Amino acid sequence: MTSDLVLPGQPIPLPRGPVPCLGRGIYTKDDQVRASLVGSPHYDGSTLMISRVKPHPPAPNSLVLGSVTRLSPVQALLSISVVDGIPLPLGEEFTGVIRSQDVRATEKDKVKIGDCFRGGDVVRGQVISLGDARSYFISTARNDLGVIFATSEAGATMEPVSWVSMRCTRTGKIEKRKCAKPEGL
Repeated sequence: MTSDLVLPGQPIPLPRGPVPCLGRGIYTKDDQVRASLVGSPHYDGSTLMISRVKPHPPAPNSLVLGSVTRLSPVQALLSISVVDGIPLPLGEEFTGVIRSQDVRATEKDKVKIGDCFRGGDVVRGQVISLGDARSYFISTARNDLGVIFATSEAGATMEPVSWVSMRCTRTGKIEKRKCAKPEGL
């Protein structure tokens, strides 16, 4: 059994042979074994089960997802809602800060926060340190880190066209962002 994370309702691939005993976090529907919890399927003896995954606070090198809540000329504030692929409980969130020197690996002195992020953008970042008492320091300096979801000024979803710009799907207008390289490319 692989240790891939599954979501509720997602089918669980089984090895050939008889269907194992189903334990906690797993059910059958339409002759297919499915997950009822977020977690990794594993065997406990001959029983296939999913243990509940517990969320944890960000730590250095954790990958986080969050939305931009506030911008200043030198930093963007992020409301972190997912840590290492595990959503935080409703109402529990952490604050992250993306400083201008942590946006890109090169040309750090030319970064303008307003050209990289806008309020409401969903950003994938990596925790680089615990920061101060109120927030974590986040970096988007790798190619796979940056804005993964944004809405345009017209209110439409945007699609990345390069690592520094996104296009509005409704108007075709280009807006600047620090885009994350899409997964699988």
